[in-house]
Amino acid sequence: MAESTVKLNKEIFDLKVENHELLKLAYDAYLANSRSSHAKTLKRGEVRGGGKKPWKQKGTGRARFGSTRNPIWRHGGVAFGRTGEENFAKKVAKSSKKLAVRQALSLKHADKAVFTTDLKLTGKTKDAVQALEGLKLADKTVLLVVAEKTPEILRSTNNLENVKLVRSTYLNVFDIMNADAVVFETAALKSLEAWLIGEEK
Repeated sequence: MAESTVKLNKEIFDLKVENHELLKLAYDAYLANSRSSHAKTLKRGEVRGGGKKPWKQKGTGRARFGSTRNPIWRHGGVAFGRTGEENFAKKVAKSSKKLAVRQALSLKHADKAVFTTDLKLTGKTKDAVQALEGLKLADKTVLLVVAEKTPEILRSTNNLENVKLVRSTYLNVFDIMNADAVVFETAALKSLEAWLIGEEK
């Protein structure tokens, strides 16, 4: 399967990126929003035991303690530990996200790492491998952008470790920047334009 000769929209693939601040913001936000909060520590009131005062208040010459589950004791509770309810999410304006995606695609296009093709997959992994070989991307990490994830496309790409499949309207800076090449299904370009610049016109 050879590369198609579709003309790419300059408003998406030919932006002048003067700095990478917005890209960094969108990249970090993607990672932060993907982060889960499962870690949880026990406070001194949640640790088992420690109900008995370890020694009397006065007369021993030692520091006074009321519980062996004091945070400074071994096996004690954790002060200011993780609760499992932390929220690591970072908010980025919708318009800023779209601009960041356009900037990332422009950088990839400048590096000659953006390809378009008329994707015709029948559900066999061999078809997808041949398509990548036709674009000379067999040994590259590929982000394959499609209009819709059809059963045939899913079956053809599921077993390829170096290929990540994404719908055009779910593109993000993280996937774009971490791919060696971004391959667009020709049909996905129209929905990409409608998503990124349709509302601006």
